[in-house]
Amino acid sequence: MERTHRWAKRSLDAHLNLRTKHPSKSPQALLGVVQGGRHKDLREESARVLGAMDFDGYGIGGSFDKDDMTTAVGWVNAILPEDKPRHLLGIGEPEDLFGGVENGCDLFDCVAPTRMGRNGTLHTRDGKINLRNAKFTRDFTPVDSECDCYTCKNYTRAYLAHLFRSNEMLAGTLGSIHNLRFLISLVDQMREAILDETFDTLKTNFLARYYKK
Repeated sequence: MERTHRWAKRSLDAHLNLRTKHPSKSPQALLGVVQGGRHKDLREESARVLGAMDFDGYGIGGSFDKDDMTTAVGWVNAILPEDKPRHLLGIGEPEDLFGGVENGCDLFDCVAPTRMGRNGTLHTRDGKINLRNAKFTRDFTPVDSECDCYTCKNYTRAYLAHLFRSNEMLAGTLGSIHNLRFLISLVDQMREAILDETFDTLKTNFLARYYKK
């Protein structure tokens, strides 16, 4: 871990040097990624070392399941600088986004929304649907009537089902557009709910509907 921290210092020094040499160029953020695997003491040590460096933000990730990820975030949250954003890596499910925000994370990334979109699985307020299923071939409603994305405004479930069943490349594009917009819209709602002090209500109502069986 010490070697990785030395690499982090070298990377940050080079980054700041380039920023000084080229002040007219648009600044690029550099994040320090907290190390330590599943070990609390190592995670805390890494957070202290990296937190003392002037990174633009900090990444938190690793091979965790949902419960362990929340625990790992808790280990380092009190140590990392409060004025710098925390990026939670590999989070793309609504339940996990709520958990990440609750635990102080600001940024997220994941391949799941586009991977699912390419394979016909799309988010809706009422849970996921698989447009490769035959029942959607005559469903002429939008993917999600409450979504404002390009896909939902212009295409029906039936048309998308046709594209997926025909292996058209456009299917994956439209599916990815929808899934990304769905999650971006959800995070927008979370931001507004935090300001309105209604986050818990939003979480309860959204997840109850999304995961309703």
